[in-house]
Amino acid sequence: MAEEAKAVVSVPDGQKDAFAELIHAERNPPPRPGFGGPALERRPIAEQVASRIMAMIKSGNLRPGDRLPTERQMGIAFGISRPPLREALKALTLMGVLESRQGGRYTVTDLSPSRLVAPFNTMLSVGDYDVNEHFEARLVVDLDLVRLCTLRATQEERQRIMKHAVDGNAFYDDPVAFRLLDIEFHQSLNDAAGNRLLSAVAQGLYDIGLDVRRVASAMPGNIEKSVSQHIEVAEAVLAGDVAGACAAYRRHLEHVRDTTIEAMDSSHATKD
Repeated sequence: MAEEAKAVVSVPDGQKDAFAELIHAERNPPPRPGFGGPALERRPIAEQVASRIMAMIKSGNLRPGDRLPTERQMGIAFGISRPPLREALKALTLMGVLESRQGGRYTVTDLSPSRLVAPFNTMLSVGDYDVNEHFEARLVVDLDLVRLCTLRATQEERQRIMKHAVDGNAFYDDPVAFRLLDIEFHQSLNDAAGNRLLSAVAQGLYDIGLDVRRVASAMPGNIEKSVSQHIEVAEAVLAGDVAGACAAYRRHLEHVRDTTIEAMDSSHATKD
């Protein structure tokens, strides 16, 4: 087996091949002082392999565009059979970290924030939806974006945010048009924050539970309330008032959460 592995590792000089790095990582695991190595071994094999590949990407041993070895080569490197290896590769593909190319070889993706958040959003959307957990996460991410936006936004960006907020007054009786404007309002806040990764996470969180929020937006009085809260946020951002912007945005998210719960209860009552 050792001779077979040695033969596989041999590649022409200058050829980009991750297999040598896989072998090196497998034979020279980094020290784990204080973490109790054996505990890691109790994890599923597929999870350990996925973590190893992710560690190589984080360290720079694997970069966007790099092509992974064949499944046979990786099986030799990790000393495992193909089923757990394929499970690990499939998980990393669903996460947007790898993509499968023709011929069965996997390639590291561009790792852009939007690509990485998409499967995260899908995973949460199809699972058991917990509205309180969802909006707790939005509070953490969105409030920091609002803080950064208030600190960093250019005057042009502040004016755009205010325009999106005020324009909502024209859509009290048009929930579909308001939802489109709502997306633009929140995205304008995220864009002005100047952090693409946080913005991508926020967009993923925003997209969760949209079916329920469509129902909520059609309920009497909800659009008017949202528009007035958008304007409060925009006014604070325009004034550079970080505390005021965050407080107004928190109130807005609490309103959206409460009306989402109301819409869910109404939907359940209708089905019953």
